[in-house]
Amino acid sequence: MSRMERITTDPAICHGKPVVRGLRYPVEMLLELLAAGMSMDEVLADYPELEVDDLLAVLEYAAIVTAQRTTIPFNAA
Repeated sequence: MSRMERITTDPAICHGKPVVRGLRYPVEMLLELLAAGMSMDEVLADYPELEVDDLLAVLEYAAIVTAQRTTIPFNAA
């Protein structure tokens, strides 16, 4: 089941960056929070307008984007 309909873009919202349901929560920011170690429950507590399916859509979006692009391995500094 795809949740991609929850990811939207609009030039008038966040400079056209992908956001969740037009709520001005950029996909990039939510991915950074999850990558920094916040649990989904913590993110949802901090941003009560979001739903579990929104965060799952963010992860699905990231999976699709990374599957379509060539990645270059790098070493963490």
